[in-house]
Amino acid sequence: MTRAEGGLDAAASFDQFVHEHQQGLVRYAVLLSGSRADAEDVVQEVLVRVYPRWGDLTPATAYAYVRRAVTNEYLSWRRRWSTRHIRPAGGDLPEGAHVDDLPEERDERLWRLLQALPRQQRAAVVLRYYEDLTDEEIAGVLGCRLPTVRSHVSRGLAGLRSAIGMPERAWRSHG
Repeated sequence: MTRAEGGLDAAASFDQFVHEHQQGLVRYAVLLSGSRADAEDVVQEVLVRVYPRWGDLTPATAYAYVRRAVTNEYLSWRRRWSTRHIRPAGGDLPEGAHVDDLPEERDERLWRLLQALPRQQRAAVVLRYYEDLTDEEIAGVLGCRLPTVRSHVSRGLAGLRSAIGMPERAWRSHG
């Protein structure tokens, strides 16, 4: 059914989806980008691109499709914008009201360390531990194979462990 045939139903469905999921998508994008403003830009760009195709999506697949689009937009957006914009270091952490309990001192350090990971590793770690996805689901979102997902998660966690200085054995007993 096209938007012309569906008329207000498709628009209402899209509006409802945005109302229900926009904040969660922004929180997810904040974890990827490290900036609430950048996250809002990424999510807005994705929603603008998805809207014309909204009638082709089913309610069961819409969130996964949009989350994958946010991930892809973040990964490609970072490549495009990192060469054009100089960003000051530090001070760009999200406010506590916008992200689930991140501002404690210990969490702020982990937040900074997460932002230091390479993009693919960060995305894989966030998808695993924030979005609680399986390796298969992460592979679908990132568009890569299972061994690559496992490698990204493993290397991301190893990088975090190394930066924190906690032995791997201690991490396993906490996770």
